[in-house]
Amino acid sequence: MEPFLAVADLLRAAGHETVCLFPEQFRNLAEDGGHRFCSLGPEFMELLESPLGKTAMGGSGTTWQKIKAYAKLARVFAPMRRVLAQRQAACMEQEQPDRVVHHAKTIYGFVWGMQHPGQATLLSPVPYMLHPTNHHSHIAFNKNWGRRGNRASYGLANFGLVQSILSDTKKIPMPTRPTRAGVKDILRRQPTLYTISPALFKRPPYWPPHVQVLGYQERNKTRNWTPPPELVQWLEGHPKVLFVTFGSMTNPEPARKTEILLSTLERLGIPALINTAGGGLVVPGTYDTSLFYFVDGIPYDWALPRVYAMVHHGGSGTTHLGVKYGCPSLVIPHIIDQFMWNRLLAEQGLGPKGPGITRLSKARLLPLLKDLWENPAYHKQAAALGAEMAKEDFSEPILKAILG
Repeated sequence: MEPFLAVADLLRAAGHETVCLFPEQFRNLAEDGGHRFCSLGPEFMELLESPLGKTAMGGSGTTWQKIKAYAKLARVFAPMRRVLAQRQAACMEQEQPDRVVHHAKTIYGFVWGMQHPGQATLLSPVPYMLHPTNHHSHIAFNKNWGRRGNRASYGLANFGLVQSILSDTKKIPMPTRPTRAGVKDILRRQPTLYTISPALFKRPPYWPPHVQVLGYQERNKTRNWTPPPELVQWLEGHPKVLFVTFGSMTNPEPARKTEILLSTLERLGIPALINTAGGGLVVPGTYDTSLFYFVDGIPYDWALPRVYAMVHHGGSGTTHLGVKYGCPSLVIPHIIDQFMWNRLLAEQGLGPKGPGITRLSKARLLPLLKDLWENPAYHKQAAALGAEMAKEDFSEPILKAILG
């Protein structure tokens, strides 16, 4: 939700009325920012938090077991997709917006864009989505198959997206049914904003002008938050701290993952601020309170300037914030794009490449944490790229791209 909330804040500050169409669980995020809210319902997030969702998105077991779980999740989600598309259409019909900014998963946004040329903008916080690159396949495949193979992967993925748009909007009343040719055309022509820092992803020069890379967008998350005095006191007692978070990611074994992390950190003597907000990590019954401090949610823009490095899941927002505040990273990826961010950070010298959540063990974690904590080259590179990101201000180009 974060890049959409940040863009909504920009639009609201420019004098526009904003409506956020999110899953019900994120109502407070929108309303706390002063935006009106339209609900997609709770079912999607409930599915992700179910045992099946946890296994598919970050579970234990073999790669084959995860693939089977993900395939089953897709089958269960198929009828829900149609309901979500209907809710998207109902909200847009009710609100009659002048502009729509949507994620690729909000597929009715493409249909609305066909009906209202030039008024819909696709926003993606992740690269390698709709627009082909020579050096990387579509994010669903997450490989480098060479120029021809990479470009072919986008054609295959976009074929599936076209199928989903046609199928999931079939029962939505509309004056004219979208055709396959029309949907393929809007995918090519849709104005698109990649909210990714150019310090991490350079815009390919062969992309058309309506596809832009306009920097990571961050909103102020501390305006309604005050740190507890105990946390401030704990941080004052530790001049060098590690921040650990799996964000909103869950897994079927949070107690075991927490034990792996804590015992390894304790062995290395690394003090850690640990965020349990998404449920992927938990507070154990007993632990060394002088070495570890647990929080159930914390604004990253408050925490990261106060820590040295971080261990995280590799979400786009968390990855960008880590770099922005000069923190080296060890990524423990759970799903899809997180493996790409893990590889990208390692290639750019921002931290060691981490194991996937299903391969997390004390033996694998120990040398990586030691390297993250003791190698000054990571911190130097993070500080350099953070300084680059600090100079980025794409507010006006973003408003111009959306408003015309």
